[in-house]
Amino acid sequence: MIVLGYNGFTRGAELFGRLYGARGIDRNLLVGHDAAAALVIDGEVVAAVEEERLSRVKKTSDFPVNAINWCLESAGVELDQVDVFAFPWRFSATVGERMISRICDTDLSVPAKFDALRRTGELYTGMLGPDAVYDDFVRRTGHELDPNKLALVPHHLAHLMCGAYLAGGGDAAFLVSDGRAETLSSVMGELCNGVVRVFDDSAVDMTSSLAVAYGRITRYLGFVPNNDEYKVMGLAAYGPPPGHNPLLERVVRLHENGSYTVSVPRDCDAYYALFDDLFGGDSEKREEFDFRVKVAGFAQHMVEAVTAHQLRALTAASELDHLLFEGGLALNCVANTKMLERSSFTGMDVSFGASDPGVAIGAAVYTAGLRNRPADAVTTPYLGPSYDEQHTLDALAEYADRVEWQEEPDGASVADRTAELLAQKNVVGWFQGRTEFGPRALGNRSILANPAFPDIKDIINVRVKHREPFRPFAPVVLTSEAPRVFEMGKKTSSPYMTFVFPVREEYRERIPGACHVDGTARVQTVDERQNPALAELLRAFTARTDVPCLLNTSFNVAGEPIVCSPRDALECFLATEIDYLVIDRFVVTKRDR
Repeated sequence: MIVLGYNGFTRGAELFGRLYGARGIDRNLLVGHDAAAALVIDGEVVAAVEEERLSRVKKTSDFPVNAINWCLESAGVELDQVDVFAFPWRFSATVGERMISRICDTDLSVPAKFDALRRTGELYTGMLGPDAVYDDFVRRTGHELDPNKLALVPHHLAHLMCGAYLAGGGDAAFLVSDGRAETLSSVMGELCNGVVRVFDDSAVDMTSSLAVAYGRITRYLGFVPNNDEYKVMGLAAYGPPPGHNPLLERVVRLHENGSYTVSVPRDCDAYYALFDDLFGGDSEKREEFDFRVKVAGFAQHMVEAVTAHQLRALTAASELDHLLFEGGLALNCVANTKMLERSSFTGMDVSFGASDPGVAIGAAVYTAGLRNRPADAVTTPYLGPSYDEQHTLDALAEYADRVEWQEEPDGASVADRTAELLAQKNVVGWFQGRTEFGPRALGNRSILANPAFPDIKDIINVRVKHREPFRPFAPVVLTSEAPRVFEMGKKTSSPYMTFVFPVREEYRERIPGACHVDGTARVQTVDERQNPALAELLRAFTARTDVPCLLNTSFNVAGEPIVCSPRDALECFLATEIDYLVIDRFVVTKRDR
């Protein structure tokens, strides 16, 4: 059975921009953001890529025509050979009725209600509804699809199935929390023998979205909502835990069943006024670092307190000892670690597709049948495009007036030469194999550096990434070495940078570049099976330097998608102060170095 999952709407940006003013800093607040496609053949995910990697439009919500075409071409599959197309949104007639009722039940004036109904109606008929989804597919692909071959999967179910598949199946309690699905923002329950049971009484309406509240604080602090929340998470570490939190006192109400209510105005001016009142802020204070740290601490503490509240209810209702956490909020790796360590769960998984790129995988997996996952299926984030040697040589030739290169004979030589470069204070672009799926660079499209240099973070932030100097970087370490360097708690590995751990005291001075201000690090573990080239490089680097890890950040600059092709890599290399670029077996330098 062949199933293609995809996420994205052609008219999303146009309709949300015209109807709701979602432009500029709010440009990512669109249904269908992080558009992507994934191909499942006989129960196994064989290809997946985000549309942004190919179109080069960051966080695009557009219909993923490039991603669909690449997935099919990579597997030698034609559109008419696909058995089912799975879409991770299900705005059914029942959901439409709820949308209408919600507007009618508000205290808006009659003219305001009619205006809201008009806008919602245009959005539903022009984009969200089943007929609009079908028409969008036919128009963009040119394929006259049998309507029975289009499966609409509820959004939170797609999130859950992505996490369940990538965790290898098995029974687990689950929590899904994101900005919004069709009508909800968070659900929890159990997955047993492939059957999902949602604890309906603990579901949270989308009007009380914790992730949206965090995003509005992100915007309040001058960052881009639904994109820069990790900056807020990073800033929070610069201050002590808050003694009292006005957000928990005046904005959030926790309910006994594990649900909660979040009261933040939707209008931007109104929530700016609310936050100024809560935090003692104004337009000038919002620019001050200490004020930003204070507010970030409140926001982070709010997430940790609310998710802990949810887990208390979940553990009371479920006897399962393993937790799946998916949805955009699951990218808050600081909260993830605290959730696990402070709960009775013995294990917890957060996938590399936890945010909305993963719903393309989840919709396809659900439609194909989770139980049909082959026993020997490999769980890997390396599901995107790869490029052969000729493609690399053609790209190098295109830039031959600006770069020169040396070809290494084999993988071992590449690892030794790169380790030699990294032993010094060089920043290296590392481009190997298939593109990673998801928001994190996991060692195939990465920028690497030596964490033993205390100022290496400043060098990369300012000279390479062109971003704020307070931003931390993740260390990548061999799985076998991780417990020696980091306090891993209940975790034995962290392959997708979805957990944060304290750096052991004896290593903090040895890898200062990988330590955040609070002595923690967002760790990526790797082994020979997951990524042989990166594992070989780590062994060569450690042997040469006695430094047990490398600093790993995404191969891009602020505001651009992670590079995908050799040409993308060369463009980024030449536009920044990256010192060397390693593409497969080719070590590239700038002619004017």
